[in-house]
Order: sequence, then C-alpha cells, then structure tokens
Amino acid sequence: MKKYISIIALSAALLTTAYGCNPSAKDGLSQIEYVQRESRVLNVWLDDRFDDELARSPMSQTSFGQKTALTRLDDVSQQSLDEMAALLRGWRQDLTANFDIDRLDDNARLSYDLFLYDIDNRLRSYEFADHDYVFQHMSGPHSNLPAFLINLHPVTSIEEAESFIARLGAVPAYMEALMNRANAQAQTGILLPRFVYPKLIEASQNIITGAPFNGTSDSPILAEFSKKVMELDVDDSTKKRLINDAFSALNIHIGPSYNNLITMFRAHEALSDDRDGVWKLPRGAEYYQSRLKHYTTTKLTADEIHEIGLKDVARIQDDMRVIMKRIGYEGSLKEFFTHLRSDPQFTFENTDEGRARYIEGATQYINDMREQLDSLFITKPKADITVKRVEPYREASAFGAFYNQPALDGSRPGTYYINLKDMTELPIYQMQALAYHEGIPGHHMQIAIGMELSGLPKFRNFGSHTAYVEGWALYSEAVPHDLGLYTDPLQDFGRLSMEIFRAVRLVVDTAIHSKKWTREQAVEYFLENSANSEGDIRAEVDRYIVWPGQATAYKIGMIKITELRKQAETELGEDFNIAEFHDVILANGSVPLSVLETLVNKWIDTKKRD
Repeated sequence: MKKYISIIALSAALLTTAYGCNPSAKDGLSQIEYVQRESRVLNVWLDDRFDDELARSPMSQTSFGQKTALTRLDDVSQQSLDEMAALLRGWRQDLTANFDIDRLDDNARLSYDLFLYDIDNRLRSYEFADHDYVFQHMSGPHSNLPAFLINLHPVTSIEEAESFIARLGAVPAYMEALMNRANAQAQTGILLPRFVYPKLIEASQNIITGAPFNGTSDSPILAEFSKKVMELDVDDSTKKRLINDAFSALNIHIGPSYNNLITMFRAHEALSDDRDGVWKLPRGAEYYQSRLKHYTTTKLTADEIHEIGLKDVARIQDDMRVIMKRIGYEGSLKEFFTHLRSDPQFTFENTDEGRARYIEGATQYINDMREQLDSLFITKPKADITVKRVEPYREASAFGAFYNQPALDGSRPGTYYINLKDMTELPIYQMQALAYHEGIPGHHMQIAIGMELSGLPKFRNFGSHTAYVEGWALYSEAVPHDLGLYTDPLQDFGRLSMEIFRAVRLVVDTAIHSKKWTREQAVEYFLENSANSEGDIRAEVDRYIVWPGQATAYKIGMIKITELRKQAETELGEDFNIAEFHDVILANGSVPLSVLETLVNKWIDTKKRD
C-alpha cells in the first residue's frame, strides 16, 4: 500500500504542472475561453483516471473488446482492494484541491459531481468490503470466470487461442486470492446461510464435469474452446496442438482449483447456520443501510422502503383486478395467480422446440419495438442486440434473465440472456414485458446509448447506478403500454405481474435483512402477492438473501422516473415531449436519482422559458 500512497502524494504535488490547472491565471483568455479550457483539463484528468483503473483490470479490458492483457486475470486479492481504496482517496484529494467547480461549464460540473459521488460511494462500500460475500450462488466468481472465458475472451486467431490457454494458467492464483478473502470472512463469522453451499458446490462441479476431468464428453470450457479453434482458418495440426494444450491446462490448473474451492465450500458449510439476513453479521444493520444507500442512491431507510413496497403492492393488485375482469375471470386475484401458475397453456413446452419458440418470440417483440423508437427517442443506439439462451452449465445458478453490454468496437452485440432451464417457470404472458426490460427500450437502449455518448469523460460512458439502470429498465416495461403495444390483455397483466414482482421485492428484501423474516416467510408473502411460479419465487428469495439491498433498486428507480415524468407532464402541459424527456434521462449517462431529478427540473425550467 505504501507504494500507492507515495504515488498519490507525488501526483498531487505535480498535478498543477501536469494539467496546467491554475485557477488564478487566465493567460489573457476571456471568461468563456477560460471556462472551456478548465473544463477540458478536467475531462483529460478524468479520462486518465479511467485509464488508470482500466489498466488494473485485464478482464475489463477484454469485456470492452480490447485485445490487451489477454493472458492475465484481475488481481482480486485483499491487497489489491486496499490499493484501489488508497488510489480513490488520492484521486478525491486531487480533484477537490486542484479543480474549482465554479470555473467549469455545466457538463464538466456534472462530471465533477458524479466522479466525486462515485468515489465517496465506493469508499463507503470499501468500509464494508469484508461483509460482501466473496462467493454466492447467483453471480459468484466460480461461475462468472468460466462465463467470461467462454463468452468474452476472443478466439479468432492462433495468438488469441494461445492467450486463452495462458489465461487458464492464471486461474489458480485468481481463485487462491478469492479463497483467502472468503476464509478471512469465515474467521470473523461472515458466512453464507447453510442452504447456499450445496448450490456453490454443484455449480463448481459442473465446471469440472467432462473431459479432461472425467467422462467422454468435453467439459464446458473445453467444448467451447474446441469449437472456436475448429473454426479458425489454420491447418489441422495447429488446431490439434491448441486443443491439446487447452486440455492439459484445464487438467493442470482448472481441476485442482475447483476441487480446492469445493473443499472450502464444504468446510464453510459445516460452520454455517440457517439464519438468512445480514442482521446476523457484525454491524449488520449498518451494513444493510450502506447497501440500500449504494443501490438506491437515496437516503431511504429499510422501514421506509418496506412501507413503500406494501403500498405499491396494494396499488398494483387493484390494477390487476381490472384486467382480470376484462379477461372474464370470476374468482379472486389469489385464485387467478394459482390458475396462471398451474395451467400449462401459459408456458411453452419444456423441450428444445419450446425454448426455440421463446427465443423467437422475445426477438420478435424487440424487433417490433425497434420500429417504434422514432416516436419515443431522439438518441438511439448504434449497437445491435441478440437474444441467447443461458449456457446449460450455468443454468442452475444464473439469473432468470440478464443483459450483457456490447463490445466498444462493435465486434460483439448487446446480449439478452434468458435462462431456459425450466420452461414452466417462464410464463408466456410475461415474455413481452421481459423483452422490453432486457432489450429495447430497456437495458440495451440505456447501456448502449451510454457507451456511445460522445463528448463525455469515459467514466460516464460506463457508469452504473443500480437504481438508475434498473429503474429505467422497469420503467421501460410500461413505455410500450402508452403506444398500445400490449394488445393482449394477458400480456398487459404480465406487465403488471413484472411490476408487482419488483414491488414485492421492497417488502421481502427489507423484511429478510432488517425484520428477521425467515426464508419461508419471504416465500409465503411472495406466493400470496404474485403470480410467479414457486420455483421462480424460491430462486428470487435466495437471491435477495445473498445480495442484500440490490433488489430494492428496481422499483425505487422506476418510481422516481415515473414521478419525474408526471411532474414534467403537469408543468409543461402541451409542451411536454416524451422524446425530449427520454433524452434528458438517457443522454447524460448513468446518474444517481437526486442528480436525475436536478437534470429533469432544469429541462422543465428551460422549456418554460422558451
């Protein structure tokens, strides 16, 4: 750590010389020219900080489509986390000491505020870094690493294939660093609930099932690598050499690493108990509040979020009853939920043909929505989007649906992944809203547009405030309703069932982690108040247990965006323009909700003056 602190101290001393930032010297410039210069200087400094951090993450470089550092994995040790925190403190000192926000243009001021917010947020999170579960079944590094190698590492040349093999050799050190952190957590009593460990063990065993570890069929990593190598335009002897080298590297490096992981998981399972909420952890209440602030970007307490959830559940159920009567169902809402869960007409067949029908349908909804964009948006993404099935090896632990961003160079489209392990848990009536959420106008619009925005420091192109990102995606499920695209009332009910799902999260997440609800109490509340299948609900509750606070961001973000739209519609009347409103939301990149409110209010005031 001393090395990094000394670098920070030196950089602070040299910053004025390096960036030419001297608030008292205008050098004969007019006020406008001076502000422009100082703003450019800040943007250069911010881009340098982005590049500094990117240089520390070979895996981020790969995810951005860069062909750099392809042989390496990230340093995920505790020392690396400590070094990053030291860098953040130094950057904060440099920013506040050497840049005067009053000498910046509006966009640079926003960049200044956002960078400062992000630093402070990350340092607050660092305070509880030892509380975040290193491994958890929803998105832990034991399953994320194979997904990274399979989906993001390019294999389009001999050199890239050889880099892939070299990266396999980096896995033992990568996993050892993570295991050291997990063992340190265990020593302080920070352990996952007991039910999680069998899920971790099963997911890890899936990675080392098949050749070269056992059996005759190839393991997931070897199968995908071999497929890509066979598509290379090289001679057969080279293909054979590369596959054999990967075979050996998997046997030498991956097998032992994952066996060590499984041994550790079993040891931690023996120490764990059945308590689910983070209230059980040291400083658990403080930790949970810090997670709520991080994910919602608000100061809302657990009790306040819980009450918001209860009220929203009641409101949405009233809307559901209206649609239920339109459909002609005579029973209660709870009985209708049971009907939707149990009647096979509401899901595709649990076969490869059924899975293909789902992907085809989701793709069609996205393509149809794409045709409507001109009426809703000024800024639109250049990147394409594709719909793909979650790979079978990680279906058991992966999310039901998620989005991966496109590559910067256009070599990889944005991807809407859908988990098709069990088609009985994917109701057809939710397919339309889910496609809008993950694809267009949801995550793909927001994330791809953010990446493609010009004239901003790079950190703003890749910002990710969960309440903003997920709030937009949930809001996007309702946008097509205004266009009359939910022509089937059952699909419109699906939209409401997706919304109430997120409202229930406000109740359940806060109840588990601050009110000591058990896992079964959470499941029961979910079953009482939503139409989702029991299997889907149990998977969701298990997600909230290991990822405290994250699930509250969706509805909190949607509520704020919806409130801001209603405010703009009320104040502007006939002057309200939905495309302009969406541009205010999307054309500044990801921002905390308080900043989003400021941006919308400024736009409203400007429209009133025009």
